[in-house]
Amino acid sequence: MKNKKIIISGGNKLSGSLHVRGAKNAITKEMVAALLSSEPSVLHNIADIADVEIVSRMIELHGAKVTKISDGSIRIESKGLRLAQPDELHKIAGSSRIPILFAGPLLNRLGTAQLPTLGGCEIGPRPVDFHLKALASMGASISQSEKVIELKTSGLKGTKIELEYPSVGATEQILLSSVLADGVTEVKNAAIEPEIIDLICVLQKMGAIIGVGTGRVITIQGVEKLSGFEHTVLTDRIEVASWACVAAATNGRIFVKGAQQEPMMTFLNTFRRVGGEFKIKDDGIEFWREGELKSITLETDVHPGFMTDWQQPFVVLLTQAKGSSTIHETVYEDRFGFTKALNEMGANIQLYQDCLGGTSCRFENRNHLHSAIISGPTPLHSAKITVPDLRAGFSYIIAALIANGNTEIDGLDIVERGYEKFEEKLSAIGTKIIT
Repeated sequence: MKNKKIIISGGNKLSGSLHVRGAKNAITKEMVAALLSSEPSVLHNIADIADVEIVSRMIELHGAKVTKISDGSIRIESKGLRLAQPDELHKIAGSSRIPILFAGPLLNRLGTAQLPTLGGCEIGPRPVDFHLKALASMGASISQSEKVIELKTSGLKGTKIELEYPSVGATEQILLSSVLADGVTEVKNAAIEPEIIDLICVLQKMGAIIGVGTGRVITIQGVEKLSGFEHTVLTDRIEVASWACVAAATNGRIFVKGAQQEPMMTFLNTFRRVGGEFKIKDDGIEFWREGELKSITLETDVHPGFMTDWQQPFVVLLTQAKGSSTIHETVYEDRFGFTKALNEMGANIQLYQDCLGGTSCRFENRNHLHSAIISGPTPLHSAKITVPDLRAGFSYIIAALIANGNTEIDGLDIVERGYEKFEEKLSAIGTKIIT
C-alpha cells in the first residue's frame, strides 16, 4: 500500500512484549546466496517484510522459485536459473539495492548478468564503484549505461582485493562472487558485521571454504560446486535497538523476544550509558530505563562500533536526555536530514560540518552536515511528518510516541520494508493508534 499513514496519540508509557525475527540485512542476502546452487535451500526465522517479498519476486524473475513452507520459513529452488530483463527487475526492485548482489550467482552459474542500477534510501549516495571494481579484478568485463549494468565472464578468478572502506555491500559482493571462483580470494579491510558472518555461515554450509582472520582480512578458497542449505537467520539487531529506544524514551518496559546479546553488545553498552537498562533472558532481552536519561558523546562506525542504523532512533531518545549530546556520523554523509522534522516537533538539534568526535573521518572538509548536537530534555509536540527513509521512519514513530497530542506520519510503506507488523507490535505495547 503506497503512501500509508498512521496517526499516533503519544505521551504514554508503553509496556509489553513483542517478537523480532530475522534481520532484513541478512535474510535478503542469504536468499540471493541460495542461487549459487541448483539444489533447494531452506531459510527459517524469516520476517514478513516488504523487502523479502521484493527479493522473492526478483528471484522468480530469474527462473527460480520461492515457496513459503510455514510461518517464518521459505524454500528457494533455482535449478532453472536464467537472466531477467533489467527493466522488469527495476520495476520490482524500486529503491532496493539488492539487484547488484545477483551478479555473483549469475556470473558463476551463467557467465553473464544484466542488472538495473542501484536505488536506495535517501541518506547520501551509495555508488557501486566498490562492487564493480571487485568484480572487474576477478575477471568480469563490465559495460554500463544509465539504467543497465551488463557483466560477462568466462570464469571468475581469485585475486587480492583491498577495499578503500569496509563496505558491507562490497564485502557481500566479493563473498557471493568468489566462493565459486578459480583460486583464492583475499579481501583486506573487509566488513565484519554480524550479518556478514551470518552470510559466511550460510556459504560454509553450502560447501564454501572461508576464513575470517585478524585485521579485517577474509580469505575465500574457491570450490567447484555448492550445495543447498538450511539456516536460521540471526535476529534483526536494528529492530531490537529501535524497540529498546521506545522503552527508554517513553519510560516504559518492553520485552523483545528473539533479541540476541552478542550482536547487540555495543548498543547495550551505549544504552546503559544513556540511562537505559536491560535484562538478558534465554529467549530475548527486556528493556527499560533507570531514572532520567543522560547526555552522551557518540560516534557511529563500522562493526564492532556503534552502527549507523542505530543512530536515528538514538537521536530521538537523546532529545529526552538531560544536557547536550554529540553524535558524529562517520558512515553516511547525509544521514541527519531527518532531524528537521524533529526540530519542528520541538527538539533542539543543531547540525555541523565539523567532525565532532574523537577522530576525524572521511567526510572532514567536504561540506557535509555529519555531526549533531542534541540539547535536552525537550518536550515534543504533535505534527504532520513524512518518512524520508527506512530508519528515519521508525525514528519518527518513536518521536510520535513521545509527543503530546496526535502525530500523523505519512509514507509508512517505507517502514514496512524492514519492520515486520510494526502496527501490531505498537498495539501490543499499548500504543494509542487513531484510525
